[in-house]
Amino acid sequence: MDDLVTERLVLHPMTVSEAERVVAGESGRDTRWAPGYPTEGDVSAARRLLGTCAISGDPQPFGNYEIRRREDGLAIGGVDFHGPPDESGSVTIGYGLVQSARGAGYASEALRGLLLLARAHGVTCVKGDADHDNIASQHVMTAVGMRPAGEDERVRYFEITWTDTTAHTDPRS
Repeated sequence: MDDLVTERLVLHPMTVSEAERVVAGESGRDTRWAPGYPTEGDVSAARRLLGTCAISGDPQPFGNYEIRRREDGLAIGGVDFHGPPDESGSVTIGYGLVQSARGAGYASEALRGLLLLARAHGVTCVKGDADHDNIASQHVMTAVGMRPAGEDERVRYFEITWTDTTAHTDPRS
């Protein structure tokens, strides 16, 4: 699978060897990491990818993507699908950035890219969630067109649905 390129980012599909390096905390010669990368969330997502690959093979395009800045090539976080679409065409996503990359719109830009990819591959609903006190993450999801879809004692749930899965330049349309 090719990299997904947005205005300021490259969403790089993570390979097994890259996931193994993230879990081990060892950057490769071909990848440079921003300070703080990988986060606990990146390591958890890489472990999930390795488990999926071991059981059912490479899940791409519904796997993990390392978020890299185009300007310097540094890995600053990750965005991923938690699995392939279910029988109703729904997927769940997750994302995160290192502390130093937050507040610049990178998470929204990366999530928009992932939503476009999902829509282009026939996904009809994308779901996500954020802790009640994680207002920034809730803002990211609403900024890309996801809407609140409920909550429990710990998190607020968000989703975006489409009836037309034709690829668009704006996932909100």
